[in-house]
Amino acid sequence: MALDYLEFDYSEDEEGTGTWDAMASVKAERVPALAAEIEAVLRWASHKFVGRQGSIEEGFDWDYDLQAQDDEGEPLDARFDKAQSKLTLQASATGRTTVNLAVSGSVHFADALRERFELED
Repeated sequence: MALDYLEFDYSEDEEGTGTWDAMASVKAERVPALAAEIEAVLRWASHKFVGRQGSIEEGFDWDYDLQAQDDEGEPLDARFDKAQSKLTLQASATGRTTVNLAVSGSVHFADALRERFELED
């Protein structure tokens, strides 16, 4: 599955933990499509690596950070409900919605994520 809105930048630390950072900024009418992409990534990771999300330093396979804001820098609601595999993403009422998504993972997770979403280093 190729991604249209999320364009990830990849980095790796000395222990081999990979981190993909993406930022997307869209008008209100594009928020549902952006949300669907984020939801697809997080749903896949939650299902493929069930029970393995948490701090990489504590031995888990993957983790993520998700934040959203409007044009003025005010935070917007952005959260993923793992139990329902559902993303809630509040659209900006007056302009663009900007989302930052960071996904980190082990080497095993990194290989699977690259393959599933056609990502390059």
